[in-house]
Amino acid sequence: MKMVLARKSLWNRRGTVFLTLISLTISVALLLGIDHLRKEARNSFSQTISGTDLIIGARAGSTNLLLYSVFRIGNPTNNITWQSYQDIARQSAVEWTIPITLGDTHRGYRVIGTNNDYFEYFRYGRTNNLTFARGGPFTGLFDAVVGAEVARALGYSLGDQVVINHGGGSVSFVNHGDLPFTITGILAPTGTPVDQSVHISLEAWEAIHIGWETGMPGRTPSPEEILAMDPDRLQPDQLTAFFVGVRSPVQTFALQRAVNNYRSEPLQAVLPGVALSELWQMIGMVENVLLLIALLVLIATLIGMTTTLLASMRERQREMAILRALGASPWLIFMLIELEVLLITLLGLLLGSVLLWFSVTVAQPMLVNEFGLFISTQVWQPYTLYYGAGVLGLALLLGLMPALVAYRRALADGLAVTR
Repeated sequence: MKMVLARKSLWNRRGTVFLTLISLTISVALLLGIDHLRKEARNSFSQTISGTDLIIGARAGSTNLLLYSVFRIGNPTNNITWQSYQDIARQSAVEWTIPITLGDTHRGYRVIGTNNDYFEYFRYGRTNNLTFARGGPFTGLFDAVVGAEVARALGYSLGDQVVINHGGGSVSFVNHGDLPFTITGILAPTGTPVDQSVHISLEAWEAIHIGWETGMPGRTPSPEEILAMDPDRLQPDQLTAFFVGVRSPVQTFALQRAVNNYRSEPLQAVLPGVALSELWQMIGMVENVLLLIALLVLIATLIGMTTTLLASMRERQREMAILRALGASPWLIFMLIELEVLLITLLGLLLGSVLLWFSVTVAQPMLVNEFGLFISTQVWQPYTLYYGAGVLGLALLLGLMPALVAYRRALADGLAVTR
């Protein structure tokens, strides 16, 4: 009976209730959306690289090493020698390594010099391996593999040629145009910086820099001359960093300590998970501020709903008097107002969740392509119930004010209406 009265009362004031409901729906979607986005962004961030036990590079701080080796942000303070790489790679604890060299670009996208171990051992997400949407790894010296975003943004297909720019700037007036590369593989989307990378072999990296020892272009051999060279001539002298997988997790810390104490040159080995956590803590304040703003917007909306109910009390004085004449107790009037608040809030929570799900579903392709973020469409999580209960409890608490006003008037008023 109470629920029927509350529902009919809301329908009688459907215009005002509809506007309040829209406001509450948007506020709920905003609150749940920001919380869902920050959790998914954190997961995507922390899963940029997985299955790698150590990242080794020149000593420059764990955050800096992580940024330039994994996220392709910034530049290394120094390189490491090929000899040091081989010494560490031959350690009994090491199962596999992925060497990488950075420094050049292609139309604003980072170029990565590596080998085919990159496509075999690199993992992201929950140990997902790299897969090819088209083609396969490089086999020839002047083959290139591009990430999904590079192929999409630049309209590349298999067989297209790319020219590597010298240096790390987004715009370069010096390039290796005399030694173009042919795209032999396009990687499937990963939602990581791999999507924004162009990959070539370490030997190709050395080949295009023959004659560039001074940092400026000199005489570069022709492709035919390079292909005829002794393979040892194309062996790298230096690397930017390399990823390491150990045979047993218990060997990770011993290998890290050995690398950090390496005497031939100053090296640093970092645990990717620890470095990612440190980096996230540095930028985590932003997500907390956004969540606070969304919470304040929701509170403002609930206060607005309470204000609307209070403003309607005088207009509903005749309705309350009739209910009293029909035998309704002041307590029933009180419960009627709280039930109205309950119905509006529950409907707002439901519609807000649906709006969030629809928005994430529609925006997911854009988030993947433009920002490299995989945001799950599963917006209903166990912690969502806590948010829902909190919003509902706050709404009922604020609803006590108009409910108490109706209760007091129900005690004092009769059928007469003050004009």
